[in-house]
Amino acid sequence: MNATRVLRALGPIDAANIRRDSLLRWMFAMPLLFALLFRWGAAVARDWLAGFGVELAAYAPLISSGIVLIAPMLYGVVIGFLLLDEKDDQTLTALRVTPLTGRGYITYRIATPMALSVLMTPVALALGGFSELGVGAQLLAGVAAAPLAPAFALMMAAFARNKVQGFALMKASGIINWPPLIAWFVDSNWQLALGICPTYWPVRFYWSLEAGAAGAWIWFVVGTLYLAVVILLLLRRFERVVDR
Repeated sequence: MNATRVLRALGPIDAANIRRDSLLRWMFAMPLLFALLFRWGAAVARDWLAGFGVELAAYAPLISSGIVLIAPMLYGVVIGFLLLDEKDDQTLTALRVTPLTGRGYITYRIATPMALSVLMTPVALALGGFSELGVGAQLLAGVAAAPLAPAFALMMAAFARNKVQGFALMKASGIINWPPLIAWFVDSNWQLALGICPTYWPVRFYWSLEAGAAGAWIWFVVGTLYLAVVILLLLRRFERVVDR
């Protein structure tokens, strides 16, 4: 079954499931809402920090890199919840006797949140107001961060037994946003040790783009390869869980 048929088969089902769940509906708009909160919050913080002699503009790349992570994380969570629903309803088992192959299904599940993340990231960055990159560079940042979406989705589906556990795992996974924040303040090669965290690589690539570094592509390539390995491992775990 080709990509168009997969989209026609599963797209309306996903749309109906998302419409029925108010939390999932809000998650599609949340990247833009978060970007606006960053913008308004920064406007308030700028004047307050100026009283302490702190120039917020110096931390603009750090602030806007947080916006880069929002879309793939939230869209990954949406797909993760859909996978949990399908696992509970035995939908994944039923799909095996349909023309939709397992590979086609997984490709759809991986590609959809990635595509949405790539499209949404430049919009969120523009709304956030801190990024000085052009649209092309912002799209590249979105491409670098997009693999986080299927990684989050597969992590939830592979380790949570139901949506309650999935929600708890979603909240706990926020801790992986801290390593890039810490990395900003580590001015040595020890910063690379934080690369064990998948969120480090797209953020580091974004910082390189903001700085105009000639070797920015290295962070993109290494991060993409690393995230591909993470996705592959999570996919194998997910397949074992489904086969139980």
